Amino acid sequence: MGLNVAQKLIESHLVQGEMAPGEEIGLRIDQSLTQDATGTLVMLELEAMGLARARTELSAQYVDHNLIQEDNKNPDDHVFLQSACRKFGLWYSRPGNGVSHPVHQERFGAPGKTMVGSDSHTPAAGAIGMLAIGSGGMDVAMAIAGEPYYVKMPEIWGVRLTGELPAWVSAKDVILEMLRRHDVDGGVGRILEYFGPGLAALSAMDRHVIANMGTELGATSTVFPSDDEVRRFLASQGREDAWTELVADEDADYDVREEIDLGELVPLVAKPSSPGNVVPVSELAGQEISQAYIGSSANPGYRDFAVAAEIVKGRQVHPDVSFDVNPTSRQILENLDRDGHLLSLIHAGARIHQAGCNGCIGMGQAPATNTRSLRTVPRNFPDRSGTKDDRVFLVSPETAAASALMGVITDPRTLERELGLDYPRVSDPAEPILNTESLQAPPSPEASRKVSLRKGPNIVSLPELEGLPDALELPVNFKAADNISTDEILRAGAEVLPFRSNIPEIAKFAFDVVDPNYYRKAMHTRDEGGHAVVGGSNYGQGSSREHAALAPRFLGLRMVLAKGYARIHWQNLVNFGVLPLTFEDPDDYDRIEQGDVLRVERLHTTLGEGPQVEVRNVTKGETYAARHDLSERQIELLVEGGQIAWMKKRLTSGHAA
Repeated sequence: MGLNVAQKLIESHLVQGEMAPGEEIGLRIDQSLTQDATGTLVMLELEAMGLARARTELSAQYVDHNLIQEDNKNPDDHVFLQSACRKFGLWYSRPGNGVSHPVHQERFGAPGKTMVGSDSHTPAAGAIGMLAIGSGGMDVAMAIAGEPYYVKMPEIWGVRLTGELPAWVSAKDVILEMLRRHDVDGGVGRILEYFGPGLAALSAMDRHVIANMGTELGATSTVFPSDDEVRRFLASQGREDAWTELVADEDADYDVREEIDLGELVPLVAKPSSPGNVVPVSELAGQEISQAYIGSSANPGYRDFAVAAEIVKGRQVHPDVSFDVNPTSRQILENLDRDGHLLSLIHAGARIHQAGCNGCIGMGQAPATNTRSLRTVPRNFPDRSGTKDDRVFLVSPETAAASALMGVITDPRTLERELGLDYPRVSDPAEPILNTESLQAPPSPEASRKVSLRKGPNIVSLPELEGLPDALELPVNFKAADNISTDEILRAGAEVLPFRSNIPEIAKFAFDVVDPNYYRKAMHTRDEGGHAVVGGSNYGQGSSREHAALAPRFLGLRMVLAKGYARIHWQNLVNFGVLPLTFEDPDDYDRIEQGDVLRVERLHTTLGEGPQVEVRNVTKGETYAARHDLSERQIELLVEGGQIAWMKKRLTSGHAA
């Protein structure tokens, strides 16, 4: 039997393990991507390991998340990241150049390559035939150091697309349809692969939209074939020589199959406060809004802005609506300006922000209290926007622009009747302006050796973490509900993210969205052996932000016992020496209360003997069956004290790749 695209990518980079779903495999990594909200830790981790220079084919660091410079903290981190790129041999994208994912696709992405990124939406690169996986910064640091990337072999989920998208429906509605069908955990343990005749009418950036938000399904990654459309896209970027064809064999099969008739889709919206809470826009039509927001890595393409510009051209947005436009790259901004679309947006009343993530990560553009905000961003987890108890809806650019004009949630198809407006079909420019000058190439190895890291007063070296004890007796300091996100474990936003390179300070915000007393309780138990957290299903969904593992670990978190985990957060817990256990019987979750004391024993022996672990509730006198999903390598990491200590030993002993 032939291979599908995902299997070809994995097989060509497999260095350890077998391609059997659920088995741990090691992959050779060609490229890495880091952004400033997570990249500062990656650079501190490289420093802690003692790495001299990146060992990947290409690594790039983007400054796109923390652009607000209300004091010294963010600009100090920008200077630090620039110096780290020069020291370790990475490309550097300056503040204002744009969001990492579309810029990387424009300038560096190449079919057939593998990439890991310290951003959960790294799989967007699958749009052009890459295997790109979001992960915690520690795993990315290891890949930069030349180590394989380890992941459990996913199932391959084939999604056959047929038909063509109707007017007023676009790529965002395709991925919202997947979320409507399968919710936020439907893709756990799987790679999505799109194929079929429906691909012909989807541009490379349309595919980027779909691949980006596969993350919201919990998927390991998303891949598309590298076909003539990918060739066209790379040629338009002056990089046709990077193109290679990569398609599934005619007799390829998939572990799971699905089909979507694009012609049957309608405009969709994800209601607050989950990307999986999806209904047709028509069901919510008429509800007043205060904000409509265009941009982010989930709708980053030229057409996503141009179609909105054509919808509002010659008109004014509703006086009660803030129409926020966040260009996703400097290059796209230049092309929108040249082609007149920027003028249309400005004249209609749009607020034009600098190219970056901005409000998507809660860095500005927070909505007003008790109002509805329509956004083309990938997530709407509670409070992520920066406004407490926010009401954020995820929509396409067509729906956002139509609603901005009307002042209420609007099915864009009604504009033909209400305003006599035909659907503006917009294509990418045939000859776009290219901006390659804003990216700074790494210096030579000789020059790098002379570079010193520039650390501002808010940049603190990583704390040393002790290894896993043979026995743990821990109070449960917090009990989480199902689907708690990393934004609730360690939130983003303008108040918190400036401390991303200062773990003692950022730790003060751990779990504060859901338990304002967590920090106080953790500090009380920290010097007495630490504490545990009990979690529901899909624990740690969302962002790859490893601060959500490291900050609680700094405060003494030694064990999480949950019904189930989101992949990236589970890996991050292991990387920082936190033992992640899973209930054998999910009903046991209900038997544990916050404040109960849990005990596990003989860990150094038991973990290596098999997946079963016995957890005793000392408070109630009960025992629960639990399991771990750790490989032999990960058990070694835990006992050693985490990934940094393990890798530092390898580098100093000469055993690193």
